[in-house]
Amino acid sequence: MTLPPLMDMIRDMVATPSVSSVNPDFDMSNKAVIDRLAEWTTALGFAVQVQPVVAKPGHYNMVATLGQGPSGLVLSGHTDTVPCDPQLWQSDPFSVTQRDDRLYGLGTTDMKSFLAMAIEAARIFADKPLKAPLTILATADEESGMLGARALVEEGISPGRFALVGEPTGLRPVRMHKGIFMEGIRIRGQSGHSSDPTLGYNAMEAMHRVMSEILTFRQELQSRYRNDAFKVPYPTLNLGHICGGDNPNRICGQCDLSIDLRPLPGMDLDETRNALRNRLRGVMADESGCELSFEKLFPGIAAVETDAGSAIVRAVEEFSGYTAGAVAFGTEAPYLKSLGMDVVVMGPGDIRAAHQPDEYLPMDQIAPTVTLLRQLIQRFCT
Repeated sequence: MTLPPLMDMIRDMVATPSVSSVNPDFDMSNKAVIDRLAEWTTALGFAVQVQPVVAKPGHYNMVATLGQGPSGLVLSGHTDTVPCDPQLWQSDPFSVTQRDDRLYGLGTTDMKSFLAMAIEAARIFADKPLKAPLTILATADEESGMLGARALVEEGISPGRFALVGEPTGLRPVRMHKGIFMEGIRIRGQSGHSSDPTLGYNAMEAMHRVMSEILTFRQELQSRYRNDAFKVPYPTLNLGHICGGDNPNRICGQCDLSIDLRPLPGMDLDETRNALRNRLRGVMADESGCELSFEKLFPGIAAVETDAGSAIVRAVEEFSGYTAGAVAFGTEAPYLKSLGMDVVVMGPGDIRAAHQPDEYLPMDQIAPTVTLLRQLIQRFCT
């Protein structure tokens, strides 16, 4: 087949639904998107490997490689989108609509368009000898558990030495971001008639002590860790959801709390989670009538930092004109780094437009993105 024009590829990506969600009612396969990407990269002479994600049947990664040899550049993006509410959109979320110098559609900025731009950037290198391989990596389920990236790590697939993850940063390079984990905390007490507190063990009162300890723990983390590269320069811990009891005249028999914690680079996810759990177990040691348990609501994404002196950092700073910075949101970069790659995050669009009705991509960022990707390919592959 002949590779379509860039705008046709973007329209095709958006028109092919690939929602991923922890809710099975919304979750769908990304196979149709992977098949289309495989067709386009094959047309340019890439060797294409489609990798099933064993943990989630019907979901796939694509590793498309042009050229051979050590080192090389990886242009990485995820193929899935979040769910959407079509009734809240001004136009069809699964059809690209152009207005106000923007492309509107689900996945325009987060981040199907980037994959189309990566292929467009590669178009002029299809018939040129490469000294190091160029890989276009398309992953599954970034929005609902990072299962595609995790599958790469589990199988030890490392397609290159340097990587760019094309998440929306307004084409400003990012070399570090915070991590995240989500924890469920449950206290099970004993219900009883509220007229006599000795008839039960109040789980809500026990949770009050637990929450106080969590806030003390947060304060200690924020006193200990700081990185002024971030807009919020300390680790954050959010008390996000609480549910307990069922009636005012009944002793609360169970109380559940959900939190999210976002560590800075240099903070180990497991160590931080275990430190929190141990603190809360200590608080509950004297609560003999209540049982404390934990659940990993989201196992977590590690914080990531690529050295400022890395060749990929220097290159994106040179080509973009901006010093590489930091963001609070998570990406697949830590998984690629664990496979031995130096990773930066940079792509078109604004993260504030992602996960919103009327998601859009500014059209004036399309051509600069393709140009910048071609400069990177030239630097690292030819």
